[in-house]
Amino acid sequence: MRRGLKLEGYEATVAKDGQEGLNLLARQVFDVLILDWMLPEKSGIEVLQALGNCDSRPPVLLLTARDSVEDRVLGLESGADDYLVKPFAFAELLARVRVMLRRSKYAEATASQVEDVSLDITSRRVWRDGSEVTLTPREFDLLAYFMRYQRQVVTRQMLASDVWRENRRTTSLDNVIDVHIARLRKKLDEYGDAGLIQTVRGVGFVMGKERSV
Repeated sequence: MRRGLKLEGYEATVAKDGQEGLNLLARQVFDVLILDWMLPEKSGIEVLQALGNCDSRPPVLLLTARDSVEDRVLGLESGADDYLVKPFAFAELLARVRVMLRRSKYAEATASQVEDVSLDITSRRVWRDGSEVTLTPREFDLLAYFMRYQRQVVTRQMLASDVWRENRRTTSLDNVIDVHIARLRKKLDEYGDAGLIQTVRGVGFVMGKERSV
């Protein structure tokens, strides 16, 4: 699956067991989680239960050889967004992943409120505590990205790849990113409490007062 997804242009990270998967989810942000039911350490159902209903968790495609109605209901009620029974064709898995990514992007477009900051994707306007904040196009893209991953750590590498679209740059963008974030913070802080975007030393940045799993 990892090889096939890579050939389709996706970057896939593999965990060998359920506990490793939870550890990865606590440290990184993913767009989709493909989860096998029968995993060592923690089963797929246990992973779903550990993730709970937090808004920041990725959509989940559950894979299993268990195809009874009761098993399907259990998987969906435990938090899976979709269900694929083994054996399956890779083309079907790919189609379901693409559907889940589209749904995720739609949810992102409608989730435009964090703390006292609201953002309109369509008009590209931002308000804090009712006052409009004037941002440059890059600052707007930065804020939209932070709001998408609210209360989760965002690394400079993620920003370079997803906001600046610089996957193969030979020189670091860290200084450029830090300057833009400083300007964004200054503008936001004019209309509300400081510290909305926090620095996690040695890791990256997080938006929001508390981090979620």
